[in-house]
Amino acid sequence: MIPYKHSNVTLARNLRKNMTPWERKLWYEFLRDYPVRFQRQKPIGSYIVDFYCAKARLVIELDGSQHYNEHKCLKDKIRTEKLEGFELTVIRIPNNEIDENFAGVCEYIDDYVKGSLCK
Repeated sequence: MIPYKHSNVTLARNLRKNMTPWERKLWYEFLRDYPVRFQRQKPIGSYIVDFYCAKARLVIELDGSQHYNEHKCLKDKIRTEKLEGFELTVIRIPNNEIDENFAGVCEYIDDYVKGSLCK
């Protein structure tokens, strides 16, 4: 079991109720009914990740334009390294990929999950 900051539980619950349009699309049109269970807005360590699949040890983070300035990129790098410290793989997907290449995003996630289950 991966530890988490208990004070993040309430925030995670609120984030689930107020998903971004890109999170909503990925969840309702793909991950919610995916054959391997995903969770949304999952507390892990001191973070809340967008989507988490325990079986595949996979974290999916959706990144909006605010993630592409120098300061935020550094914070994301540190966050990814800390999550990888729990032996998780972090996939970062830009929001515009959800808009412009949704089928490709779903295929990418599906390929990763299937590959990780074969190990």
